[in-house]
Amino acid sequence: MQAVEVLKQRIHPQEDASGRIGYSTWIFIASILMAVALLYVWSHIHMTELEYQIARELSSREQIAEEQTKLKVELATLKSPRRIETIAREKLQMTYPERKQVIVLK
Repeated sequence: MQAVEVLKQRIHPQEDASGRIGYSTWIFIASILMAVALLYVWSHIHMTELEYQIARELSSREQIAEEQTKLKVELATLKSPRRIETIAREKLQMTYPERKQVIVLK
C-alpha cells in the first residue's frame, strides 16, 4: 500500500491524501488563465490602435493627394501662355517684335 501512495505522490505531487488538488495548483492555473486573458486583451487593444493609425495615415494621404491636385492645377494656370502674355504686355510693357527685329537661325 505504501508503494502505491509513494507512486501517487510522484505522479500527482499536488494532490493530498484525499485526492484533491491543493490551493497552490489552483492559484497557478488561475494565474496562467489570467495571463492568457491579459495577452488576448492586449493584442486586441494593440490591433485597434494600429487600425486607428492606419485610418489617420489614409486620411493624411487623401489630404496630400487633394493638395497635389490643387497644386497641379495652379501650376498649369501659372504656366498658361495667355497669362504670361498678359503679364508681359500689361506689367512689363512688352510688345511683339516687328518683322525686321526677328532673326531666324538655321
